[in-house]
Amino acid sequence: MNHSTTDIIEVAIPLPLDTTFHYRVPEGLMPRIVAGKRVLVPFGRRKVTGYVLGFVTGEERELREVADVLDDAPLFTPRELEIYRWAASYYLHPLGEVIKAALPAGINVQSRRGTSTDGDAMTGGRRVLTETVYRPITPPPDVDVPRGKASSILSHIQQEGKATAAELRGIFADCAPQLRRLRELGLVVTEEREVYRDPFREESVTPDAPLPLNPGQTEARDRIVAAIDTGRFAPFLLHGVTGSGKTEVYLQTIAHLLDAGRTALVLVPEIALTPQLVNRFRRRFRCGIAVLHSGLSDGERYDEWRRIRRGEVAIVIGARSAIFAPLERIGMIVVDEEHESSYKQSEGFRYNARDLALVRGKMEKACVVLGSATPQVTTWHAAVTGKLTLLSLPERVNGLPVPHAEIIDARGKKADAILPLLADATAANLANGGQTLVFLNRRGFATWLTCEECGHVLRCPNCAVTLTYHQRKNRHVCHYCDYAIPAPSVCPDCGSTRVTHLGLGTEQVEELVRERFPEARVDRMDRDTTRGKGGHARILRKVAERKTDILIGTQMVAKGHDFPGITLVGIVSVESTLNIPDYRSAERTYQLVTQLMGRAGRGEDAGRVIIQTLNPDHYALIHAGTASMEEFYTTELAFRQETGYPPFVHLGAIYLTGTAASAVEQESRRLAGQIRTLRREAGGHVEILGPSPAPLLKLRGRYRWQFLLKAPVRSALHRLLARLRRTYTPPSGIRILIDVDPVDLM
Repeated sequence: MNHSTTDIIEVAIPLPLDTTFHYRVPEGLMPRIVAGKRVLVPFGRRKVTGYVLGFVTGEERELREVADVLDDAPLFTPRELEIYRWAASYYLHPLGEVIKAALPAGINVQSRRGTSTDGDAMTGGRRVLTETVYRPITPPPDVDVPRGKASSILSHIQQEGKATAAELRGIFADCAPQLRRLRELGLVVTEEREVYRDPFREESVTPDAPLPLNPGQTEARDRIVAAIDTGRFAPFLLHGVTGSGKTEVYLQTIAHLLDAGRTALVLVPEIALTPQLVNRFRRRFRCGIAVLHSGLSDGERYDEWRRIRRGEVAIVIGARSAIFAPLERIGMIVVDEEHESSYKQSEGFRYNARDLALVRGKMEKACVVLGSATPQVTTWHAAVTGKLTLLSLPERVNGLPVPHAEIIDARGKKADAILPLLADATAANLANGGQTLVFLNRRGFATWLTCEECGHVLRCPNCAVTLTYHQRKNRHVCHYCDYAIPAPSVCPDCGSTRVTHLGLGTEQVEELVRERFPEARVDRMDRDTTRGKGGHARILRKVAERKTDILIGTQMVAKGHDFPGITLVGIVSVESTLNIPDYRSAERTYQLVTQLMGRAGRGEDAGRVIIQTLNPDHYALIHAGTASMEEFYTTELAFRQETGYPPFVHLGAIYLTGTAASAVEQESRRLAGQIRTLRREAGGHVEILGPSPAPLLKLRGRYRWQFLLKAPVRSALHRLLARLRRTYTPPSGIRILIDVDPVDLM
């Protein structure tokens, strides 16, 4: 049988395979084939979903045929495919899995076929909500109109011109029989209308107007607007002290952008930040605004994605994955709190949304604004060396200075979780009507349980960590794999009853605060208290409405929240970030402390910050405490240059994992020789550190060994990693993970 060479398509399949596949299209399916659609194709002995990348030519050999076309319209455009291909190539990840990650999870949700009143419809295998709309027949037919409830319903529909079944139920309660009778008499006609799941339902906002800008804000806005008007790629670092009004600069710049008929993409690092920022945007703009983050249901994410795809929104706000939003005519991409490591995906497709924002901005000829009070060391270096345009907001909008911190030496005072100075300051702040923020970056009640007789420590069997005690659940929990056991009353090793809890967590701090300040309204914000939809927003709303006197939390309380009532910040301990075995530990500590300090004094009253620490002389704490930003970056850059870390080199990490410790170690040592051989073949200078056990040796039941690769030239590192991915096949039971530009070396 002869085939045309124009009926062959390239398909990416979302499996861990570094290649795409060719399939022949049957004549009956040809009219429906378009790049960007999904197809059902045979793969081995099964059929799988793949993504059409385009037609290919010059291939006459026998190929397997496409079984079905799954979409009525393309899911991605050629421009978006260009972004997917770039990301797959750079992060050394299969293209099919990149596309799957870029599309919303709800796109594959199945539901029943057909439609029902206010029910679901099937469209391309995806769940679509519909509602029934009733319209009056004009002129009405010459029939006897039923009296009573049916007459009232008909009058309402005629007066309004139309009404949905849900609206009518809200007014007339159960009215299905009356509606059915009106339809039988030909007095009304129905139609099915698609509706979106609305993540903003039941949330009203009061419109606001642009705020007056200070000179720093005005200059920043004007320079970004000028860059937008050129229609060329322009990257900025908007560095502003905490409370300096970066969001207002975003808002007024985007207003100019919308007037020019372009769109904006705004990235935030955490779900917890999204409600507050979205509220600011909804108060300011009447255009369509879509939200994309993992806190939405699959259906809500799919509906928001469809609104964007259809061009019904001009602004998209979301977390990491929103970088792939199908937004067109992008004029500006904002990466708020650009220093946050949560922009980096830690598993699977390990992309960095902050970096992809710059790549997409360049492709779209858009302006990219990286905003932060504590930019990454690499970002600051790029700005001072001219790779980014630096815009500075040195003053708070309220005119008050950023508070300096009082650093308390906590050495030798472990018996007191809250030292007297912090306790007295909290009491005084309560008396003055101020709100207090207490920070500790460890959730749970106690960090570990130990036996005083034999020294046994309760550890996770799946991970190389101790189990954290959660008093309210009366369980010991692993914060990496969620393994949990009931709290034992005797030592599981020797049977002694002399077991004790050591270490401090937010749950214990909450208990201590409630005991010391029984009159205070106390809330806790950590992963335990924010589980479930709306958990973050519920706690933040109470703080904003001044229904919380003392808020205790982990690092999520430091992330960009604006609460004018907080006038005291107490940092119980920062050792968990300062002492981790990672070259970024000082940077992360400086950023965390500075961000926490920035939560104080954002209203009309000045703020106060107290830090309890076992490392009072560390330069990260000293520079953060005195707001000596440039001094910190100078010190840290000198350390990075001396030890060979970014921005002076580029990094790649290789992990081997397996369930047998000896097998992973043995294979790591064998792989070391292969990597060194590939380095000679690839050319360029690449330093290879390892193999060595990962700092977190065991995670979720798998042992981990790692290599760290350093190269002054990015291309040399990338060539080596790409060759390794093509040529190395791990033995059975061993997995290899490659992380380009890692931000976490644990």
